[in-house]
Amino acid sequence: MQTVKMVVTGPFSAGKTEFIQSVSEIDVVATERKITSADERSVKESTTVAMDFGRITVDEDLVLYLFGTPGQKRFDFMWEILSEGMLGFIVMVDSTRPETFREARSILETFRAYAPTPYVVAANKQDKKDAWELGDMRHALRLDQQVKLLSCVATERETVKTVLLELLYSILAEMETGG
Repeated sequence: MQTVKMVVTGPFSAGKTEFIQSVSEIDVVATERKITSADERSVKESTTVAMDFGRITVDEDLVLYLFGTPGQKRFDFMWEILSEGMLGFIVMVDSTRPETFREARSILETFRAYAPTPYVVAANKQDKKDAWELGDMRHALRLDQQVKLLSCVATERETVKTVLLELLYSILAEMETGG
């Protein structure tokens, strides 16, 4: 059996935990804690402090292990630990919060430095009326045309599966070429 470790990363409140929860076949191991800062509480009630962990069986020969990182800077010491052995990563970006785009770009660059593995960018919350268009997000995030920027709604299993499959195809293509 082949196992593939994927990391789901991105800024605070981008949808990483929901992304993993919507597709995991096991109860997600989550390290959520109540938020104490009033500024952050206005966005959501709790935050990941160490990691989220989920698993999805693609077929009898392939299992994906999903590791979600904390989004807050104060927990970024976990990023390098979680990136160990990853074969690819997903950067989640909240399409409705352009103020997080610069941080998302910085996180992408950090994970590229940990390991030059395949990655995709998931433009989350594309179902919201104030979501940015993918072309505008690509420009704001300074992504090359060959970087996969995928529309996503983290609470919808089908869009999450699409994002995971796109990353998996990139990983498998790199394995075949020996990249």
